[in-house]
This record gives sequence, structure tokens and C-alpha cells, in this order.
Amino acid sequence: MAIHSILFVCLGNICRSPLAEGIARKLVKEAGLSLYIDSAGTSGWHIDEPPCEHSIMVGKRHGIDISHLKGRKVSVYGDLDFDLIIAMDKQNYHDLLQLGFPKEKLALMGDFGLKGKEIPDPYYFKDLDGFEKVYSMLESAIYELISVVVKKY
Repeated sequence: MAIHSILFVCLGNICRSPLAEGIARKLVKEAGLSLYIDSAGTSGWHIDEPPCEHSIMVGKRHGIDISHLKGRKVSVYGDLDFDLIIAMDKQNYHDLLQLGFPKEKLALMGDFGLKGKEIPDPYYFKDLDGFEKVYSMLESAIYELISVVVKKY
């Protein structure tokens, strides 16, 4: 199966998944690939809200602007067409299964070069260090993800 689209999913779609979306878009463009990239959350707590301030700041530090993104809730009705749906942690993964997404379309972000580590939710961190750590983990995993996508497909 060819991969043409990737959806990154976390809990609220304001910290991890928008950063993953921004990083992936940048790396996909740099690699000259044609992939549709999006993000969503398993909860509806932050629908239509921009990413959190710390995620925006960390993205900008790395040349990525995610300030225009808006939070949205993942839906099996609207998002089933994605070829690959990547959960940030095991709870997100289980929530996606409960929502009816097929297991064969799901993956954990940590399975791409991070030896299965979960991407921690930095929402409650009081400084940028936690967001920088999350950024670094995401960037590393997404490099690996793109190399796997290119090699496989």
C-alpha cells in the first residue's frame, strides 16, 4: 500500500500533533515528496483553537510556523481515508482503536527510531524545556518515518 497521507494524533491537538504536522510538512517538502499531512486530537477540548503558545514558540525557534493551525477532533467518518494515522502515545492509540480506526492504519510515533518511547504530553510543563524535548523526539521520529515511507513506497 502506498502512503499518500499521514495524520498525527494526540489528545488535544494543540501541543504534540501540530508540532508533528509542522515538522513533517517541512521535512516532506525538503525531501521533495508529495504527502498530505494533517493533525487532530482524540478529545474535542480545543476545537478551532490555535496550538498552545509554547508549541508555537518552539516551532518558530526551528523555522516552523504552526500558528495558523486550528485544533480539531479526529473522526472515523472524516479521517478514515488517511493512509497512516500516527498516535503520540499508547492512550491515543487505544482511543483511535475505540473510535473504530483499523489497526492496520495505526502506528505509534515512538516506533519510528525511538524504540517505542511515547511522546510525552508537554501541556502541563511550565517552561520550554519539555517542549524542546518533545520537538527533538518528534523531529528524530519523523526523519525515520519519512525514510521508511520513501524506502517502502
